[in-house]
Amino acid sequence: MSLYDEDPVTIALRVGVMVLSLGAVVLGVRVAVSRRFPAAWVRLARVKLDERSEPVQVGIAQATIGAGLLIAQAPFFISMPLPLGRTLFAVSLLLLLTAAGAFSLIRR
Repeated sequence: MSLYDEDPVTIALRVGVMVLSLGAVVLGVRVAVSRRFPAAWVRLARVKLDERSEPVQVGIAQATIGAGLLIAQAPFFISMPLPLGRTLFAVSLLLLLTAAGAFSLIRR
């Protein structure tokens, strides 16, 4: 599958998913490295004091979700053989399951 096989709306949605997932990766890495939640998150999500001590786990899980979504979109933008595309899809699913596990381990 390539960019030329689809209609413009589908391509725009795929580009939007790629941009949002790349943003999730960047923001998750920023939270994990700086070990602080952004002030907007604390205000909007009303994060309690006991939940503010877990930014590394939340950042890693968010970056993993972004990476999983980004990898899932790669076969649609890069020409590759079908088995490699299926392998990337499997890796994407494993990353998303890992992120779900990381979120479940966060104490709430």
